[in-house]
Amino acid sequence: MSELVVRNLGLQPYQEVWEAMKAYTADRDDQTPDELWCLEHPRVYTQGQAGKAEHILAPGDIPVIQVDRGGQVTYHGPGQLVIYLMLDLGRAKLGVRVLVDHIEQAIVEVLGELGIEAAPRADAPGVYVGSAKIASLGLRVRRGCSFHGLALNVDMDMTPFARINPCGYAGMSMCQVVDFAPDASVASLAQSLTQALSRRLAADHVKALDGWQGLRPAS
Repeated sequence: MSELVVRNLGLQPYQEVWEAMKAYTADRDDQTPDELWCLEHPRVYTQGQAGKAEHILAPGDIPVIQVDRGGQVTYHGPGQLVIYLMLDLGRAKLGVRVLVDHIEQAIVEVLGELGIEAAPRADAPGVYVGSAKIASLGLRVRRGCSFHGLALNVDMDMTPFARINPCGYAGMSMCQVVDFAPDASVASLAQSLTQALSRRLAADHVKALDGWQGLRPAS
C-alpha cells in the first residue's frame, strides 16, 4: 500500500457519513487513495444485513437505521471510537478474512499496550475482554473496495446496549476501555489504533487530515 489518508472527523451524524462512504466507494478509481475515517456518532442503533427485528428490544427515543454492512444490530454513541476502512482490497492484495484479522489484531495490540488482555472469538466477530465485548466489526465490500469498519467502546454511556441483543446475542455482556484504563480517551485510542492499522496495512506514507478536507460529505 502506498499512501493512506487518516481523516479525523469528530462527531458526525450516522446517515450523512454512511452516504459519504457509499459515494466515496462508488466514485473511486485505481488512483483514489485508501482512507481511514475516525469519528464518533450521536446515539443511534444500526441494523446490519443479517439483523432480525426481535433483537431490537426497546429502542425508545434512539433512532434505528437499516444499513448495508454485515452483522446484526449494534449501538453507536459519543465516547465510542468508530473507524471506517475505505480500502481498495484488490490493490492492497487483501482478502476480507485477512482484513478482519488485521482489524482484530490491531485492537488487541492497542489494548495490550494499556494492560488490557483482549482477544477475538472464532464464533462471534469482534474483540472481547473475557466474555464481555469491547469492540464490534461490520464491513461491506463493493466493487472490490471495503467500507464500514470497527467500533471500539472507550468512554461512553453503556446503558443503550441493554435495550438490544448486541450483535444478535441475547444477554451479551459489553464493556469499554475505561473500565480497565480510566485515563483512556477516544482521541488517544484513535491515534494508537490508526497507527497499528497503518502498520498492518503496510502503508508507505500516512497523511493525517482533519474534517472533510478534499472531500464533500454526502447531503
